[in-house]
Amino acid sequence: MKSGDYGRLLLLAAIWGGSFLFMRIAAPAFGAINTAFLRVLFGFIGLAVILIVLRTPRDYQQKFGSSLLLGVINSGLPFLMYCLAAHWLPAGYSAILNATTPLMGVVIGGLFFQETVTLKKALGVLLGLLGITLLTTTGSAGSLTHLLAGVIACLVATGCYAIAGFLTRRWITERGGLDPKLVATGSQLGATLFLLPFFLYTSATEAPVMWAQPLIWLCVLAVGFVCTAWAYILYFRLIADIGPLRTMTVTFLIPPFGILWGYLLLNETLSEGFFAGGVLICLAVWLVLSPGRKIVRESKIAPETK
Repeated sequence: MKSGDYGRLLLLAAIWGGSFLFMRIAAPAFGAINTAFLRVLFGFIGLAVILIVLRTPRDYQQKFGSSLLLGVINSGLPFLMYCLAAHWLPAGYSAILNATTPLMGVVIGGLFFQETVTLKKALGVLLGLLGITLLTTTGSAGSLTHLLAGVIACLVATGCYAIAGFLTRRWITERGGLDPKLVATGSQLGATLFLLPFFLYTSATEAPVMWAQPLIWLCVLAVGFVCTAWAYILYFRLIADIGPLRTMTVTFLIPPFGILWGYLLLNETLSEGFFAGGVLICLAVWLVLSPGRKIVRESKIAPETK
């Protein structure tokens, strides 16, 4: 990996670390489905503006349908799950559970995508999860029922992220590649179309939402334009440059940033395990990114046909 790749990985973690705080504020006020829909809608608008300003040719090279479907798997479902979890879990819980994405990636990649597992990669995932446990959350998770519901929602989201990372490589990178801005824009359009019927249904059947809340709108705009539009350009660029499993290690870096933003912006207290956990997480990222001795041979299962 180049130094620029490490820099983009850190920047992506810093951006996505703030998204959990924004969703934690917006979801209870606007509702989970409304927040998820507005996030992908503004993400799509922001990316469309970027394409127009940069005069990027809109040639998807017969990958437009794949980009739309990636948006459902990589944005629509996960964002909805995290917005649901935001009703029941503090932002720190969601950020910590988000760090299971590389673990999901190792399991799903080894079982279905012929991904090779190395000793360092396996140890890195375990060490990263150990580091995550040293980071305490910012509040109580409430009842056991809410805790379990929130945890399941987050794990569904991380499973979607893992699957989408490998599908991006199979559907986009291995078929000649595509400008990351186009992939990101198509994916957010797909997520918007997926969540639109849910948004219309809740708007027609549930109690009216109090939309005149400037602070909530600032959070929604931030999570849409910054944490989605800009972040997904970085994300798809990283997948193309360093591969899906290495890109997934960004989730090890998200919890420290999420807690740090809470400390700086919301006057939350840093936990005693913050610095120790941060050191372990950095070491885990290095282990997962570095090459090592193979402990599992590549699967002989033939790739899926489309």
